[in-house]
Amino acid sequence: MSIADVDAYISALPEPKRSSLEEMRRRILDIVPDAEQKISYGMPAFAVAGRVVAGFASFKNHLAYLPHSGRVFQQLERELQGFVRTAGSLHVPIDQPLSPELLAALIEAKMRVLETDGQWVRPA
Repeated sequence: MSIADVDAYISALPEPKRSSLEEMRRRILDIVPDAEQKISYGMPAFAVAGRVVAGFASFKNHLAYLPHSGRVFQQLERELQGFVRTAGSLHVPIDQPLSPELLAALIEAKMRVLETDGQWVRPA
């Protein structure tokens, strides 16, 4: 699975979902420019040093940000007030991609989870 697979996933979506996910993709890559883009569990994901640090998906009535760890949201309770979420999915309106600041906080929280668990060493 590769960048082309992520391209295909996004390009198959109707507007405004397509534009919103493309913007979130750009914002994620601004934060982790060396991330490997791939499909994980049927959804676009971004991996750093072999570990997924972010993902997203499109659903009928919303988009979702997927940190691939239920513990990420616990670190950001204040920042996530007002968002609908499940244990592993942050629901996003189809026409409002997450802000660069919130994406950065979510990705940083995921990296802390990986480091704490001893599953990953942050690249230099």
